[in-house]
Amino acid sequence: MNRQKILGSELGLAETLAAERRAARKRKPSRAEAEEAIRTLIRWTGDDPDREGLAGTPERVARAYEEYFAGYHDDPVEILQRTFEEVEGYDEIVLLRDIRFESHCEHHMAPILGRAHIAYLPDRRVVGISKLARLVEVYAKRLQIQEKMTAQIANTIQEVLQPLGVAVMIEASHQCMTTRGIHKPGAALATSRMLGAFRENAATRREFLAMIRSSGNRDD
Repeated sequence: MNRQKILGSELGLAETLAAERRAARKRKPSRAEAEEAIRTLIRWTGDDPDREGLAGTPERVARAYEEYFAGYHDDPVEILQRTFEEVEGYDEIVLLRDIRFESHCEHHMAPILGRAHIAYLPDRRVVGISKLARLVEVYAKRLQIQEKMTAQIANTIQEVLQPLGVAVMIEASHQCMTTRGIHKPGAALATSRMLGAFRENAATRREFLAMIRSSGNRDD
């Protein structure tokens, strides 16, 4: 019965995400339209897109955007599909800390640079740790706000793996406020999403927070 519940949850999330990708493909402009839009922006800044230094810029920017926003083409549910049940009864916290990522703010399309920390309490099965890092990449490579990205990562792990609990914390610098607007370099935003045991049990939550702070020699 529990397995049926897991499959049903995975199917519902997968269908929703697939429908979103299909709708996005229908709306997607052509590469030529994207490059013309970039030419328009160059003219709007006051420069000439036909001068030598800018002649190839629309094509280069379009290619860069394909990389920056590659997450729209990936399925986060599929990433977590392969799991392992031979864990010798392991039922303590699984934590992947300091997952670097680069994203873009959906309000100004300015870079967001940060680290994600992901933990879960397994219920008989675990997932390869590289898949957790890949999940962060899928959601980071989209136009984002940090609060939404934090929730998306946690909710996907909870729905697909069905663990006893999930904890996600993200710490990031937003260039929309460090290089423009209020100009506050060094400011960082921290967000968290706690589900299951991490939300209901204060001791489990404290253990997670202590584990992500326990390394004083992180490589910056």
